[in-house]
Amino acid sequence: MAVNNSLMQKKSEVGFTEYLTREAVKNQITKVVGGKNSTRFISNIISAVQINPQLQECTNNSILSAALQAESLKLPPSPQLGFVWMVPFNNKKKGVKEAQFIVSAKGYKQLAMRSGQYIDIDCIYIKEGEYKGRDKYTGKQKFEFIEDDDERENLPVIGYLAYLETKDGFKKQLYWSKTKMEKHADKYSQAFSLKTAKLLEEGKIPQNELWKYSSYWYTSFDEMAEKTMIKQLLSKWAILTPDIADALESDNTTIGEDGNRNYIEVESPALSTEMPTVDTTATEEPVQEQPVPDQQQDINDILFSN
Repeated sequence: MAVNNSLMQKKSEVGFTEYLTREAVKNQITKVVGGKNSTRFISNIISAVQINPQLQECTNNSILSAALQAESLKLPPSPQLGFVWMVPFNNKKKGVKEAQFIVSAKGYKQLAMRSGQYIDIDCIYIKEGEYKGRDKYTGKQKFEFIEDDDERENLPVIGYLAYLETKDGFKKQLYWSKTKMEKHADKYSQAFSLKTAKLLEEGKIPQNELWKYSSYWYTSFDEMAEKTMIKQLLSKWAILTPDIADALESDNTTIGEDGNRNYIEVESPALSTEMPTVDTTATEEPVQEQPVPDQQQDINDILFSN
């Protein structure tokens, strides 16, 4: 889903709220979300921008493109709902900061359950002592879950178990150890270095340099691992509805000036034959839920300005 090239705009040229008041931009929003949903869409996107200072530094067009990609999947780009993330990163080639579109684990689960094809889909964090190896006859992994929730909560995560069950009786599970996930992130994420992650764990990164490592892979590794597992599960064994297929294709992308998707982080070679085409360095991931100021006046100004 491409955004009109005429809407391309560098952040330094105009503020985001003013950008949204432009007739061409309002027409683009109405075309994708419809007139009745414009107020909700604008409220969500302004909310996301206002609570994330790093996102405020991104180009206006990249923010709008990411939000419209979310809306095209009927996943509101609201930071409170957490279905999608608009992640700021530095595009060194262009010399600007842009917003990358990312579908969260919650977003993928929403798309799957909305399809009406699934009884269940989820990911469990496997704790120390719960993995019992493989069955010597079938090769399938075996687990024995610790029943005491308080005891289990205090144990370290050693792996991730994703599973799905469809209404026609098909079941599938996928297990990755944390070591495998770390290697995966190190290979495919331009925002993550396993060597650096180990230094962070050991407290060997100076305090005044920690801001450089605000990628979600550093700050919330388990949540990113969960998203990766759900995505891997769906891409390999899911009933691919149009929405799920589009989410898999548009995840970890920006929309370029040519209207094509640029892959910033390729999580699985099977999902795309392209390697990332943009020289980037991720800088900031989605902030956690925060109170959002009243934006009704801004929204009214956008919707009803001439």
